[in-house]
Amino acid sequence: MTERRISYAPDVENGDRNRNPPDVNDSSAPLEEYTALNRYISTARDRRRGSTSTAGDVFDNGKSTKKPWWAFWRKSTLDDYDTEKEEQFVAPDEWVETDIRRGLKTTDIELRRKQSGWNELTTERVNLFLQFISYFRGPILYVMELAVVLAAGLRSWIDFGVIIGILMLNAIVGWYQEKQAADVVASLKGDIAMRAWVIRNGQEEEILARELVPGDIVILEEGHVVPADVRLICDYDKPEMFEVYKELRASAHDDTLKEKDDDDENEHHTGNAIAAVDQSAITGESLAVDKYMGDTCYYTTGCKRGKAFAVVTATAKHSFVGKTATLVQGAKDQGHFKAIMNSIGTALLVLVMFWILAAWIGGFFRHLSIAVPDAAGNSLLHYTLILFIIGVPVGLPVVTTTTLAVGAAYLAKQKAIVQKLTAIESLAGVDVLCSDKTGTLTANQLSIREPYVAEGVDVNWMFSVAAIASSHNVKNLDPIDKVTILTLRRYPKAREILSRNWITEKYTPFDPVSKRITTVCTCDGVRYTCAKGAPKAILGLTQCSAEDAKLYREKAAEFARRGFRSLGVAVQKEGEPWQLLGMYPMFDPPREDTAHTITEAQNLGLSVKMLTGDAIAIAKETCKMLALGTKVYNSERLIHGGLTGSRQHDLVERADGFAEVFPEHKYQVVEMLQQRGHLTAMTGDGVNDAPSLKKSDCGIAVEGATEAAQAAADIVFLAPGLSTIVDAIKVARQIFQRMKAYIQYRIALCLHLEIYLVTSMIIINETIRPDLIVFIALFADLATIAVAYDNAHYEQRPVEWQLPKIWVISVVLGTLLAAATWVVRGSMFTSSGGLIENFGHPQEILFLEVALTENWLIFVTRGGKTWPSWQLVLAILGVDVLATLFCVFGWLSGGSFKQTSPPDPATFSDGPTSIVTVVIVWAYSLGVTIIVAMVYAILTDIPWLDNLGRQTRSKADTQMENIIGHLSKLAIEHEHDQHSGKSRFVLSARTTEEEEDE
Repeated sequence: MTERRISYAPDVENGDRNRNPPDVNDSSAPLEEYTALNRYISTARDRRRGSTSTAGDVFDNGKSTKKPWWAFWRKSTLDDYDTEKEEQFVAPDEWVETDIRRGLKTTDIELRRKQSGWNELTTERVNLFLQFISYFRGPILYVMELAVVLAAGLRSWIDFGVIIGILMLNAIVGWYQEKQAADVVASLKGDIAMRAWVIRNGQEEEILARELVPGDIVILEEGHVVPADVRLICDYDKPEMFEVYKELRASAHDDTLKEKDDDDENEHHTGNAIAAVDQSAITGESLAVDKYMGDTCYYTTGCKRGKAFAVVTATAKHSFVGKTATLVQGAKDQGHFKAIMNSIGTALLVLVMFWILAAWIGGFFRHLSIAVPDAAGNSLLHYTLILFIIGVPVGLPVVTTTTLAVGAAYLAKQKAIVQKLTAIESLAGVDVLCSDKTGTLTANQLSIREPYVAEGVDVNWMFSVAAIASSHNVKNLDPIDKVTILTLRRYPKAREILSRNWITEKYTPFDPVSKRITTVCTCDGVRYTCAKGAPKAILGLTQCSAEDAKLYREKAAEFARRGFRSLGVAVQKEGEPWQLLGMYPMFDPPREDTAHTITEAQNLGLSVKMLTGDAIAIAKETCKMLALGTKVYNSERLIHGGLTGSRQHDLVERADGFAEVFPEHKYQVVEMLQQRGHLTAMTGDGVNDAPSLKKSDCGIAVEGATEAAQAAADIVFLAPGLSTIVDAIKVARQIFQRMKAYIQYRIALCLHLEIYLVTSMIIINETIRPDLIVFIALFADLATIAVAYDNAHYEQRPVEWQLPKIWVISVVLGTLLAAATWVVRGSMFTSSGGLIENFGHPQEILFLEVALTENWLIFVTRGGKTWPSWQLVLAILGVDVLATLFCVFGWLSGGSFKQTSPPDPATFSDGPTSIVTVVIVWAYSLGVTIIVAMVYAILTDIPWLDNLGRQTRSKADTQMENIIGHLSKLAIEHEHDQHSGKSRFVLSARTTEEEEDE
């Protein structure tokens, strides 16, 4: 039993966040309780409470904390503490002995922050310079760097400079795009920043919770989230108890106030409970835990009752929750996307080595020298340099990273913070979405339906009693209390009843034992005891007739069948027995867009499974309304339902949802779905959800999630509802489509030039000059960086990397392009010079044809379901114009050209090419591209090729699942032979009781 103490702030429900901070010892008179309650009913907006943060001021308090862009070597004020010291930091005892009246001084804060770090759960900050250097590391990049050394050794300075230019271009673009995306994400994280009230310099002020340091005096109040691990000092209204707290600390020889001894708190409790804290997200306790002087309140838990001073003992990273989150973050997974990129890169390197070997074998038969620096003739190392340049896709990691980074920035604008870029690729392939009900599928806005009122009872009186038996702290109302109180708008006479001279004497909040809330109050000298709670608990209070009780039970059963959560209401007037007033049903309606969104998700090949802690009747009713399917099971069937092995996996796979779930059930559902070959996305919001979020292929922290859940998730959503998740899946599939188009394009390019150059060297002892080859590589990278901004369609089914299909298509396209280039070169052996009209240089003509057909190939591999973006068109056009200028003016043509057959090079010029020849090459290249596009369309329409490399999403290894299921029923028993004195361990069947204990 606790006495209700109400402290009324401005109308925070309507967005008024500013208040004049009172002096610590000032106790100004609050607004009269029931007058304030009526005012709240009139003015409050009936909507979900938003974030408690103020977006946009995350990183500044009037002073800039950003370093100049050019001073990359400097540490910003965000990073001005030693990371190693921070990891090992433990606050000294003298730091947590701050006076509650004065708090910390400004001069103390920066010193402490340098050692303890910021009070937030974040990933380690990236050194921008080291991040830039990382774009020069990797197998593909090492080969290109070897090419730089080779070009320098051959004194091919143009090649040397251009290759370095290609490496720098890719590094700068990739670094900039990833940094830009990270900046967008960082700016949006302000929307989930927590705030706290502290005492500093003798004044009470509101700051960002991330600015707290050990020793800060914070004010905890009902409705606040505990901003760090704190130790309770005393009641806010009794600051004089600070002296008692200091005496208690001085007498604690064993340091029993430390976190490690919290299990023995009953041994050192002093006085009455100061506050009650909801630790359900950490411990699973459904009832708020009473906290006494000297007790620890954990980071991210919620204060449910009381108002008190507390001192920060550990900041976020060193808190109980922070240590758990650090363990979850500790497992660094390279991810599926990284493995795919490594696979493609390795295969291309193997191909390069094969073609280099072929070129060297052919070169030996041609009697070529190994190296001829500064010579016009070809050499084996010149061929090696050329094949390194064309066969190693240096732009592959950068273009894919840029595509992901641009996609992450776009998702950030849609209120989805991507914390790991590769999560986008995972999200694109997800085929099962396990979703919360409350706030995701439903609006998290309880509504009251038509109530049941006992015979002879006024409905206005019933709702006024229900409002009295509710929390009156309007700053942070429980959803049930809030909807109960705001329903009085529909009953003006009930509000008139509340406006009488009511005075609250005692308030007992809800607890799972009594299953009711009770308020003792007086009105005009008459005492009333008002109660609301579970229908069965309320009926047990009263002594109504059998007929009334039967009617009441039938109505409660009807509400339950319809999926409503109902509350009974009763009142006891002084000197009279309890009177049953009635019952009102509540329902959390689905969001307006949920049914349509689920249909859309199913059309995208997603299986949506609802996981909710509500009763199974409510879960089934919600599923019916959403057309989600009614195969909803109680979560107990997962563990104690008698199902094991493949039958248990089949249940999870076929189910439309599970009711009464706990976090461990979520983890088990995800694990079983993954064992069946499904890529699973998981939504969660609590600390205990962190393991399942980490376990899933794509963990999604929904709106309002705790910091621990956000830290474990791959993507954090700031907007409510399922539609945001489905939109993100569409965007992820578009991003996947861009990457797949680029990879097909890049493999085909490598094969195109490898096939042509090696075969031309072996057959006619000729190649395209290295100087022109490096520009072909440069143009290819310049043009395709714009792929990240291209318009792309999204597949109607979950996507996956079908590498066999990609390789088949790329090999066919690369071979066609090589054949087209051979046609151009072969035509020049005719007496008329083939494509050459008037005059031209074979090197430049081949250069232009290769550049045009390769650049236009991206329009083929991207598909024709959407028009290309203007960025891609302009990039390709710009490169084409540049390549044309090379050809027209004969840049880097290499001077005179001698051909073996025919011996009369009458049509060949030493450099420039005629406009007529250029037009013919453009027309020819366009024709080649059209033929390639037709072949590509035919290939993509072949059913067996379309499914080549596609994995079966539901693959059941029933034999192994049954073996594991049977093993789970075994137990190890320890036996002791009294005669021999020996001990042994034996296997035996586990009893039913043992299974239930687990």
